[in-house]
Amino acid sequence: MTDPAIRCRAIRSPRGARVTEIDWGDGHKGIYPHEILRGYCPCAGCQGHEAGIDYLPPSDNQQELEDIVPVGNYALQLFWFDGHQSGIYSYRYLRLLCSCPECRPDAAA
Repeated sequence: MTDPAIRCRAIRSPRGARVTEIDWGDGHKGIYPHEILRGYCPCAGCQGHEAGIDYLPPSDNQQELEDIVPVGNYALQLFWFDGHQSGIYSYRYLRLLCSCPECRPDAAA
């Protein structure tokens, strides 16, 4: 059975919003600013083919999501309004990117 911490239960990302929320199987409510999601896009076009992930600051017009599509039972593919869509975000990776006060207490300051 899949680890509940990486089992996606629900996703909220209203059109025009700049934050996506994910409810996880362990009861955690993840908060994902689009600036973070786009800036840490894991695709090879953004990150190249080397190990590691770098933050690439997105422009303002690169932060609006058009659609979110599940990939199997392990990831989400994000479709951005500027046409970028090659990033596949594993659930494990998304948990690492969570920006809620519990996961990023320093971000609240």
